[in-house]
Formats: sequence, C-alpha cells, structure tokens
Amino acid sequence: MSRRSTLRGFAALASLMLDAVLPGAATAAPRVPPPLPFVSQLDLSCYRTEGYKPPPTAVTLKHLNPVLAELPIETVKLGERQQLCVPVAKNGVIPPPGILDYVRWVDLSCYRIEGRAANFPLTLSQLNPVVQRLGIQDAHVTMLSPEQLCVPVAKNGVLPPPEILSVVRHIDLACYALRVLGIPGRPFPLTLGHLNPVLADRPKVDVKVGNARQLCVPVAKGGDKIPPEVLRTVQWLDLAKYDVTTGPSVVGPVTLKLTHLNPVLAHLPGEEVVLTEPAQLGLPVAKNGKIPPRD
Repeated sequence: MSRRSTLRGFAALASLMLDAVLPGAATAAPRVPPPLPFVSQLDLSCYRTEGYKPPPTAVTLKHLNPVLAELPIETVKLGERQQLCVPVAKNGVIPPPGILDYVRWVDLSCYRIEGRAANFPLTLSQLNPVVQRLGIQDAHVTMLSPEQLCVPVAKNGVLPPPEILSVVRHIDLACYALRVLGIPGRPFPLTLGHLNPVLADRPKVDVKVGNARQLCVPVAKGGDKIPPEVLRTVQWLDLAKYDVTTGPSVVGPVTLKLTHLNPVLAHLPGEEVVLTEPAQLGLPVAKNGKIPPRD
C-alpha cells in the first residue's frame, strides 16, 4: 500500500473514531450524489462465503424506502455469513466521474437472518441503463420473508476517503425472498469487471443472468444516526439479486480480510473470506413505478 493510501486510511479511521467518541463532532455535511444517478449505477457481484458466524448480535431494522414505509420495525439476529457483494461494471460501461467515486467503495457482507414474512406485492423495473437497453421486462413479484442482512465492510484495511466513508457506512440492505409471478425471463449475458481498488486487477468474468431470487431493500439499524443528506439517497437503494452462472473458471481464489464500517457493528471482530466465482448479481430496480429523484 502506498504512503498516500496509508495516510488516507488512517484519516478515515480517525473520522470513525471521532464520530464514536463525540457524535456530531464532524459537522461538515458530506457531498452525497443524487439518488437516481447513484442508485442506477450500483451493481454488486455476490460471492458465496459460507463458514463464518459472527458473535451473537441482535439488530433492530427499520425500512427506509417510501414504498415499504408501512412495514413494521423488526429485531433480528445475525447468523452465518453467506455472501460478500462487491461493486462491478457491466459490459465495460464505467459509472461517470463523481458517481464512480462512491459506488466503487460499496462492499456488503451478507449474514443470514430470519423474520416475519412481508407478503408485499411489487412491480420491479430495471434502473441501470445497460440492462434497460437489453429490453428486460418489468417483473411482478411478492416480497416474502427476510433472508439476509447485508452491511458495509472494508477489504484488507483499505478504507474509503472520509467523505465517501461518511455515506457508504450507512448502506444496509435487508434481502427478502421473492415469489416471481408469471413466466421467468430468459437468461441474458453480461461481462462483469471489478470497480473496487482492492480487486481492480482481477480479470473480467462473463456470466449469464437467470432468475431473480431476492429483493434487497434499504434499512436503518437501531443506533445508527443517518445524516439527512445521506438518508435522502440511500433510502432509494433497492437491488434485485439474480442467480448467475459462469463458464469454466479461469480465475483463482482470492483471500480478503473484512472490517465492519457501520458504527453499530464496529465492535465485531475482523473476518477472513475466500472468493471464487460469483453466484448472484444485484441490479438496481425501482418498486411500483416509484423512480428515485434525479437531483
């Protein structure tokens, strides 16, 4: 790691510690990208990571997206880690400057949870321009029971710059099983390339995108004080997770060390994870025609 990266990492860590000791000490509002430009460019490639269970931890979850505001607050327990989801570009289309600066740092570690079934009917519409151009039809689904909680982490101790950290550390997604109504769409091909600096040297991977299995929706964890300017964007972050298949593997495994970024989970120990091939792809969607604001 370069001296500049090291200093930047220490600065970000200092910001986290300052917030923990003196809430509100960092008074400067972060520069947050608008909802639609940010959400529509966030695609996450999700890798299986079974084999690790964090210390007993209960978290209280509150829905943030306006479409799901009527769903109750719920307390869940973190189970075994099941996935690590990392930001990717599709078909070589890189998010624009200013948006890339943020999405490249959204790494989410996903843990098994259980809770009450929502049984919430929804229509999902694709938001990413690459997928829209493929002509993917809207999907009519029912949101069932929660299966995972995906929370922000850093890889190998490489932290985002402070103003970006102040946004991405508040991205928490609760992932619900889906019942897809009607005939599932046909699989479609995509080429995925890593955006996060830690994985930037990994080769691109060709995948075929299959059926939607989960809908991941934004939540706030009890005790997490999300600044209003951050909440305005992250409340629109909905990802539908689709199964993907890959061709013969040409990519060797990579071992990473994970550190929790959200203040509520900062007490949890670091974790080690080994990535092989992606199992799912999270694509940004709108629910029931409610498109995130453009500015």
